[in-house]
Amino acid sequence: MSKFFHWLFHPYTEGYSSIILVRIFAGLVFLGEGILKFLFASMGVKRFALLGFPFPQQHADFIGGLEIIGGICLILGLFTNFFALLFAIEMVVAFLSTKITMYLGTSPLPLPPVPPQVGFWAVVHEARTDYSQFLAMIFLMIVGPGKASLDAYFFGPKKQ
Repeated sequence: MSKFFHWLFHPYTEGYSSIILVRIFAGLVFLGEGILKFLFASMGVKRFALLGFPFPQQHADFIGGLEIIGGICLILGLFTNFFALLFAIEMVVAFLSTKITMYLGTSPLPLPPVPPQVGFWAVVHEARTDYSQFLAMIFLMIVGPGKASLDAYFFGPKKQ
């Protein structure tokens, strides 16, 4: 268990500086989605209520806050493995709670405005952000935040 916590808060930081591009891409998406949960009820509390989450207001506020803080931390490369793990789990939950019912045509959420609206191709189209974000998080957990990160500054090998 101690190895897991060490990995979680002391990631490998010797990777390429260009990893910052993946962190910026993913961090901006999470940051924007977190802000949207507070600005529009249809993206926050209403969405969680329609999906049947208990305490939808608290879930929306928690997830929105997590996405804002975690998105900023990903951009900065701070606690990268911790937030990448949380966001990978979030993407699995998001996919399972929204795409299965879309596939079956029983989604409580509004359907996409144009075809395909249900079935396999609708899921393929609507899940593109989910699996892109999921794979970006897996990538960051494998290669670390890179040299151009606050993790490298605080937790990387010390230069003598």
